[in-house]
Amino acid sequence: MSTVAREHWKSKLGFMWSAIGSAIGLGSIWRFPYIVGENGGAAFVLLFCVFLIFLSLPVLMSELLVGRKAQLNPEGAFYKLGKSSFFSGCGKMTVITGFLVSAFYSVIVGWTMGYLLEAIMGNLTHFSHIEQSALFFASHIGSASWVLGAHLGFMVLSIAVLYVGVQKGIERWNKVLIPLLFFILLLLIIYASTLSGFSRGIEFLFSPDFGSITPSVVLMALGQAFFGLSIGQGTMVTYGSYLKQKENIPSTAMPIAIAVILVSLLAGMAIFPIVFTVGAEPSSGMNLMFETLPMVFSRITGGYILAITFFLLLFLAGLTSQISAMEPFISYLMDKRSWSRNKAVLICGFGVFLLGIPCALSFGVMKKMTFYGWNFFDCVSNLSVNLLIPLGALSVLILIGWRWKTTNALANLRVGTKGLLLPTGILSKYLSFSIKYLCPIIILYILFYTFITSL
Repeated sequence: MSTVAREHWKSKLGFMWSAIGSAIGLGSIWRFPYIVGENGGAAFVLLFCVFLIFLSLPVLMSELLVGRKAQLNPEGAFYKLGKSSFFSGCGKMTVITGFLVSAFYSVIVGWTMGYLLEAIMGNLTHFSHIEQSALFFASHIGSASWVLGAHLGFMVLSIAVLYVGVQKGIERWNKVLIPLLFFILLLLIIYASTLSGFSRGIEFLFSPDFGSITPSVVLMALGQAFFGLSIGQGTMVTYGSYLKQKENIPSTAMPIAIAVILVSLLAGMAIFPIVFTVGAEPSSGMNLMFETLPMVFSRITGGYILAITFFLLLFLAGLTSQISAMEPFISYLMDKRSWSRNKAVLICGFGVFLLGIPCALSFGVMKKMTFYGWNFFDCVSNLSVNLLIPLGALSVLILIGWRWKTTNALANLRVGTKGLLLPTGILSKYLSFSIKYLCPIIILYILFYTFITSL
């Protein structure tokens, strides 16, 4: 076991900013708007909010609790509480998941960094048709030099933040980046409020049509609720391990969940009015950010500044999530191998960069190299998001609910809460029921549905 002294968060606020930075990322600002657009708008948003509070939040608290109790990386924490090689393997799986996520994530955030530079150079405001912006995007992600340069540049920046440690790196930078991210979002919303499509965008986001709810919409909302909190990939277990033993977990977990909902809604309020103003389709899918919006920026007043501001927002959100996705593997190397943080960060960063190379090239020179119709990027991202993350969340619920037992877990969760979780209280009973039964059943159903629909 590691002889390296374990760092802790300097302050509760610093931990909350870091956890919020991990959770909101591109999941809230890039993925959430296009998922909402594809699934009918406000009804999906309502389901997402309900699922996140009542289902994802108990999983988040479980992961933070496992980390706080064990004061170890996910593999060590799972083994310490589960006392078997099976749970040690589950912990390793979440560490690997975070590593895989950071590899394909770096490619996407590299695109946003590249587009930020393109916006600064004025190259994102000259499109008159969607076909032009689509061709621009395709030509760039098909260029080996462009994607690899963006991937490398972003990885160097991520490594630099992680290299200086928990307090001086992750915590300090998130204290700056997350408030800045909120500020930029508010600026975009103020701008959006001046556009003719603002009322329609707000209606699309907040006036639900319950007739649009289908089983697939429900499952997409469930998936986004779990994906949106960075659970199942070792991050929150690792961040929990940097908490002091008497830290109040419920009082820190709830603001994280609320922040994810808030940022997701703010992103929708900023993006959909812009889209509706020029008559673009909100259901443009993953192309919304890199094809539809550049065309929109070309057609509205102030598009140059708006493009820079928007891609700066995406880039900052991606950076805060990337450093959190890499941290579990770094923590594992420090605990298991007794490596210094500097060595662990460099090895992890180099490994992520190498795995990210074929991901980055999947839309260019490796485009025709597919497996069952998936390119390398698709394989890594689908394996991570659709399989490993749900399995990671399920494994922590089994660990707490069936191995460590919910009675022991809740007794530890009450530490620092000052009577918030009374043993006979409704909240304690709900947490016990959701951790042991409700959430595992729902995750199993998500996995089953994903498997059936992929056949």
